[in-house]
Amino acid sequence: MGVTLDLSRGPSAPTVVKPNLSGLTRKGLVEALVAAEVVRPDKAKMRATQLWRWIHHYGVTDFAAMTDVAKETRALLEEAFSLNRPEIVERQVSKDGTRKWLIRMAPGIEVETVYIPDVGRSGALCVSSQVGCTLNCTFCHTGTQALVRNLTAAEIVAQVQVARDDLAEWPSPKEDRRLSNIVFMGMGEPLYNLDNVADAIDIISDGEGIAISRRRITVSTSGVVPELTALGERTQAMLAISLHATNDELRDVLVPLNKKYDIAKLMAGIRAYPGLSNARRVTFEYVMLKGVNDSPAEARALLNLLKGIPAKINLIPFNPWPGTDYECSDWGAIESFAAILNRAGYASPIRTPRGRDILAACGQLKSESEKLRASARRKLAVEEPAA
Repeated sequence: MGVTLDLSRGPSAPTVVKPNLSGLTRKGLVEALVAAEVVRPDKAKMRATQLWRWIHHYGVTDFAAMTDVAKETRALLEEAFSLNRPEIVERQVSKDGTRKWLIRMAPGIEVETVYIPDVGRSGALCVSSQVGCTLNCTFCHTGTQALVRNLTAAEIVAQVQVARDDLAEWPSPKEDRRLSNIVFMGMGEPLYNLDNVADAIDIISDGEGIAISRRRITVSTSGVVPELTALGERTQAMLAISLHATNDELRDVLVPLNKKYDIAKLMAGIRAYPGLSNARRVTFEYVMLKGVNDSPAEARALLNLLKGIPAKINLIPFNPWPGTDYECSDWGAIESFAAILNRAGYASPIRTPRGRDILAACGQLKSESEKLRASARRKLAVEEPAA
């Protein structure tokens, strides 16, 4: 018997991923246009400026919307490039208005991004710089997830774009914007990904685009001392330090990076931070852990440690997460701690926990790709036959 081979379903052609223009710096955008032969080199800077405004001021995701660009050029752009947003896997809204997005940048590459209303001038976006984290801070949920990889500048900027889409913030408003501040306090250690963080800040702060002032962008680090100067010089961002302890013995436990860069080295690096002044104070983050670091003696030790540094201190009530051994300090202990700092002249606001009900509060972010989400559990419950 003869055999007929059906060759109509051969191996599928590999998917071609077109470069996404929405995450390129101005220089990168010029280079991409020239390399793709979409425009001549002598016209590339002008065309890049034109595209930049469409992408970052108007937030367009379709080249066809660029009405002042010739149709022929739009066709070439469409053929060579993309403006697509990453996939939003899950969107949650807290009872207090906090929003959290689980964003899939690529297969197995997911991060959480949080918008917190009524923070800063009007609202702050907490962005991630890595998928997972290497620091293993014992009080932090994110620290229980192993590092997968650094995020690219495009993936960092995409978090801002996703939030602005959801908040209806295009075109970029000059007044009454809901998203006024950016904080690099999400997943990961930003100073272990400084090149991409710096490029992302260049894009986010550009006055012809998203236009968020560098003084409204804060980068939080656990203390990667050798990169502090570079951070200040390259980004002019505001600096926040994830401190949480006043002595090396305790900080070695809470923030294991301290074993490499101890408190003395950290404080020396902070004092040398470019642009440090009363107008550009360092923010020290101090999570309040019951019976661990919340005594009046610790408050006085903190004052001694910060002496002479233009600073404010954010006291953060510990936000619980599944499996943690820590507890939040009693409210009275937090208020007593704050009173000692206030009497010494330091602004020391107690950060109101936001988004706890959706695990969106400080220290709660985690997005393992292999975890079984609530939606999947519900689907299984429907599919499984009753016993």
